Amino acid sequence: MTSYDLYSGRRTAANFVNLAGSALALVLSAHIVFVLANARPDNPVARWAASWSDVIGLWFTHLFSTSSQAFTTILNYGSAAVFWLVVTGVVARVLRNVG
Repeated sequence: MTSYDLYSGRRTAANFVNLAGSALALVLSAHIVFVLANARPDNPVARWAASWSDVIGLWFTHLFSTSSQAFTTILNYGSAAVFWLVVTGVVARVLRNVG
């Protein structure tokens, strides 16, 4: 196995990690948009985004509390989205640069 093959595998793994982080941030962002747009809570897509956002939002879902539901949602789920982008970005960088 050549060093190029190892680099290619690490690069592929790093790209997958970045894709996963982007997908998580996209779900969280969709939930924010649905809340801001006053989407019907019985809509299956809005309900799916809300339920998954509660799971992937980790401890951020109840971190902030303001008088505005929209602003609270932006702070909590936006923080979670940024967290996932940063963490997966760091992991991807480590994967690319290891060895």
